Amino acid sequence: MGKNQFSIRRRKKGMPPLPTPPVDNGEPQNSISLPVGTVKASKKKVGGARLWMRFDRWGQSELNEWDKNSIIKRAGIPTRDLRILGPIFSHSSSILAREKAMVVNLEFIRAIITAEEVLLLDPLRQEVLPFVDQLRQQLPHKSLLKVNGTSAEQDDNEGHFPNAGHWLPVPEAVEGLQAELPFEFQVLEIALEVVCTFLDSSVADLERDAYPVLDELAMNVSTKNLEQVRSLKSNLTRLLARVQKVRDEIEHLLDDNEDMAQLYLTRKWIQNQQPETLLGTIVSNSPVPAAPNLRRLNSARSRSGSLVSNHFNYYDVEDLEMLLEAYFMQLEGTRNKILSVREYIDDTEDYVNIQLDNQRNELIQLQLTLTIASFAVAVETLIAGWFGMNIPCTLYHTEGLFWPFVLCMTIGCIMLFLVILGYARWKKLLGS
Repeated sequence: MGKNQFSIRRRKKGMPPLPTPPVDNGEPQNSISLPVGTVKASKKKVGGARLWMRFDRWGQSELNEWDKNSIIKRAGIPTRDLRILGPIFSHSSSILAREKAMVVNLEFIRAIITAEEVLLLDPLRQEVLPFVDQLRQQLPHKSLLKVNGTSAEQDDNEGHFPNAGHWLPVPEAVEGLQAELPFEFQVLEIALEVVCTFLDSSVADLERDAYPVLDELAMNVSTKNLEQVRSLKSNLTRLLARVQKVRDEIEHLLDDNEDMAQLYLTRKWIQNQQPETLLGTIVSNSPVPAAPNLRRLNSARSRSGSLVSNHFNYYDVEDLEMLLEAYFMQLEGTRNKILSVREYIDDTEDYVNIQLDNQRNELIQLQLTLTIASFAVAVETLIAGWFGMNIPCTLYHTEGLFWPFVLCMTIGCIMLFLVILGYARWKKLLGS
């Protein structure tokens, strides 16, 4: 039985055909062909990588291309938070607190802030460069901890608080940490400063362009000036919406102490790490055997937990509240500037409408005057039409009567015009 007939029988029985053997073309058969779906998925994964800039607490930075999965694993945030940083919500403003990170989306600044580093999305954009420069200038190059006049560098890997080779007690470490703002709040302050400065400069440019255009419109109402004012008003509305979004987000945080407490990433990090660090130090330095030392470990754990809780009140958000209130007042001032420009635009529009109404009233008065004059002339025309009929009349044969009659008829029409005009003014239908 031939090979082709066997394949036909397998297809008739519903069995899959035999696999086609590879063609020997003289090349080594060491390549593995992947399914089409796998290739597409890998291409999509590579194409989904975006440019991020990483800053640590010492001001060191590096550029990396990470995909969504890498960012989620590194920052410990849910996938929906990355959608907030996407292009769909590029013009929204939000500050979200998560367990180990803070998601910041303020105007053009889209970043993920942790207790140890900040991940900045699209750092090479023109409007983001000032924020990058401020991070490089203001982030400290040494640890924030300064205990007994000695700057102590922080160990990222172990999370300890060393001081001249000895481990600090928990109160001293906490007091040194509270001497300055935590790292996440320093980054947040820089972001708010850059955003507020950008909005202030935008409002200043708007004011510089608005007042000359409005003054020109008040002097000359033309199509060109009206088009400029329309464009100006559109820009003002968009700018006011952007300022309002940032202001509302800060106001939302100020109204909720629990949300502000969730933003203290360094506090939560120390609360999670410091008791274990202290207990590990006690175990390593204790000469007592393990069994009798168990009660001591439990007491040390309770003492360390109480020390951390005493120095870290969960709802102590005074530092963050003062920080947010300062920029809230600045945004409120920016918003008031925009509202003052909008009031000036409204006043100019009211003035232009008054001018147009006045001109419209003048046209109506002129039309009424011409209507009265037309009525007087129509009366004279009516009399002339009567005498133009082919009806025999003795006045036709009277010499020297034509011009006196025309003069009297004209004077009578003028008197009629003046009487009606005086009546219209008496009724205040015409201005004086």
